[in-house]
Amino acid sequence: MSEQELKLHVPKAARAGVERELMRGAVTRVRLRALYFDTSTRELARANVALRLRQEGRQWIQTLKMPGDHVLARLEINHVRPGPILDLSVYAGTPAEPALGALAGELGVCYETDIRRVLRKVRTRHGVVEVSFDTGCVRAGGLELPVSEVEFELMSGQLAAIFLLGARWLASHSLVLDVRSKSERGDKLASLAQTLLAPGSAAASNDVPGNASVGEADMIAARTAHIARFWEPRSGGPVLLDPKMTPEQALATVTIECLDQIARNAGALAEIDTAGVCAVGTPEHVHQLRVGIRRLRSAWSLFNGIADLPPLALREAIKVHFSLLGGTRDDDVLRETLMPVLRAAGQPPLDLQKTDYVDHTDQVSGGRAFQGWLVDMLAWTLNAQPVVPTPSTPAPDLGASPSADEAQSGSAADTGLIEPQIIPMEGLTVPKPVSLRAVLTRKLRKWHRQVVRDGLRFEALDIETRHALRKRAKRLRYGLQFAETLLPTNRLRNYRKQLSAVQNELGEMNDLAVGLTRFEGLRDTQPSAWFACGWIHARLDALVHETSATFRQLARTTPFWR
Repeated sequence: MSEQELKLHVPKAARAGVERELMRGAVTRVRLRALYFDTSTRELARANVALRLRQEGRQWIQTLKMPGDHVLARLEINHVRPGPILDLSVYAGTPAEPALGALAGELGVCYETDIRRVLRKVRTRHGVVEVSFDTGCVRAGGLELPVSEVEFELMSGQLAAIFLLGARWLASHSLVLDVRSKSERGDKLASLAQTLLAPGSAAASNDVPGNASVGEADMIAARTAHIARFWEPRSGGPVLLDPKMTPEQALATVTIECLDQIARNAGALAEIDTAGVCAVGTPEHVHQLRVGIRRLRSAWSLFNGIADLPPLALREAIKVHFSLLGGTRDDDVLRETLMPVLRAAGQPPLDLQKTDYVDHTDQVSGGRAFQGWLVDMLAWTLNAQPVVPTPSTPAPDLGASPSADEAQSGSAADTGLIEPQIIPMEGLTVPKPVSLRAVLTRKLRKWHRQVVRDGLRFEALDIETRHALRKRAKRLRYGLQFAETLLPTNRLRNYRKQLSAVQNELGEMNDLAVGLTRFEGLRDTQPSAWFACGWIHARLDALVHETSATFRQLARTTPFWR
């Protein structure tokens, strides 16, 4: 069978409210203890397959899950077992047989979950949804990760049912979209435990020559670095488009990848796993969240006029969220990138005073408005909109008497003649199949021409036009990433390398311009800021000439569309 569910994290402050909401109907309480299996090299996890034995009350259920038709769908195969006995023979002849038959290593327990579940079925006008509130933990190698989430699983009806109900609960209780399954979290936790406990690992031992305190500090630093990678920022991933896809299918594929990048970084910033314990959100999470939004908006531009885009309200709403996520990034670039270069050039001591900018990152990433937008976008991408029945055209009444008009003009019964109506072929068009490669290449070629046209007169452009050109170059790069599997690899590699050089120089100019504005505001109180201003002006002048030359090289580069 296939399960389709929406999973939302329940922050600590919302747990009582979620449980009260469940209590509005008859609930079932059950403890679920599960053992998850894999090989030492994570062969099942790498195939996106989860295999478990779970004790549900007094009964043991063996379950295998693997990818379904879309991001929220999972193929699920269940078997009742007499005890904690894993039986692989039940998968012979099933879709799971190839993945299990190809295993090279021996299966063993990698991690386990201990969950207390409260659930009830909710009947909506679009379908029946099972709502489950899970609290507990995932365990692996002495490490634990808390679980607090509510799942909306479609039992019958339309997929819209889980989104409409989930969106209502999200708005009522400030829930947060979590795209990770328990098996994904468990697998990562098991890998972390394996790394921390590996013999000879700096994270597992302080056996360092020399000062023992230095060895202990190294051990702590190593452990901290490994643990931080558990919540590492999610950068943009590959998009695999097939030439046989329709434009709508291609846009959905691109959108899902962008939403995954956005949701995972937003989840880390909202401290899904670590609220009240430690902060794992970093400026890089903010940066990658913003990159995910830029990529999504670039995808809308790429497919505009080719496929139906999301409703205007969804496209406009993200602009507001994006604008609230930008302030801290400028500060980070200034402190971590520009200041070291200035100090190396001889910058006298300079105190970078804090700006008046209010950091909205936490409020945006975990807020109702942004999280609601994420769920609405996911619903649109999966076409999970409620189906509105259309009134059917009534069938003609073959036994009815002729109308007054028919009686006056003479009916077929009166004359004995039949006068058929013939619709001519003129105007009857059969739509031709759309070539995805052709329509995307055409759009990318147009973007290339716009970028090169302005780039070849770069030195004459004003600041605002240069800024707009930087955005168009970035949009072109994202578009190439989306269409990469449809384009010739060799020519694309050379072209992309040259486009990257252009974008790097434009990005440096933008960072310098932001820094210049900041230093100019400090000159009256800190004379040493004059050095920074002078250095930046000189570097900007040099960059203008360098960037002009790079644009000329881009114009001469063999294009990717030939």
